[in-house]
Amino acid sequence: MDLLQSIRKYAGQPITHQLLTSLLKDYNRPNDKIHSLIKEGYLLAIKRGIYISGQKLPDLSRPEPFLLAIHLFGPSYVSMDSALSYHGLIPERVYEITSVTTKLPRSFSTPVGLFSYVHLGLPYYAFGFQHVQLSDDQFAMIASPEKSLCDKIVTSTGINLRSIKAAQNYLIENLRIDEDRLKAMDIIKMTSWLDDAPKKESLRNMIKMIKTL
Repeated sequence: MDLLQSIRKYAGQPITHQLLTSLLKDYNRPNDKIHSLIKEGYLLAIKRGIYISGQKLPDLSRPEPFLLAIHLFGPSYVSMDSALSYHGLIPERVYEITSVTTKLPRSFSTPVGLFSYVHLGLPYYAFGFQHVQLSDDQFAMIASPEKSLCDKIVTSTGINLRSIKAAQNYLIENLRIDEDRLKAMDIIKMTSWLDDAPKKESLRNMIKMIKTL
């Protein structure tokens, strides 16, 4: 199998520098070959050490942005606006991929978009995300509808829901989440996260508001 055939084989996943060097084990200077593949358009560098197929291989399916997000910086899972949009809870199309991590906040501007990461501590971080199939061979970690909404509230500066009315205004008027989607949320599960969550009062008022619907 030649080198380009090997790249095609892995095109649906982020291609790491380690994988490329293993494919280039017969080359005396594998890094020079990698730079050549980038220059010629067969590879696209996303960040140092992570690549995807380039414009010279246009027929290949590239990794989905949510899959790239967990490879760019981890541990992490996609949440907040990106997950809310994915689940159809907010009407806006989201262009920046937002995730949460146990590490310090980071952001990456890449040729395929902007990826940002917000810190959330354990054990709250570990609640409510799912292993989701994006395509036949692509999977990503994505917050559930309930967790993505909680994460949105606890990570948004200046958002403090001090009453049921404030929660209603924020969720229905500001975020424009449909009331039926809110009523379908698992408030028992959300309540189980409260003891370990930031902004307990805001989340508690949100849950109370959903109960009134």
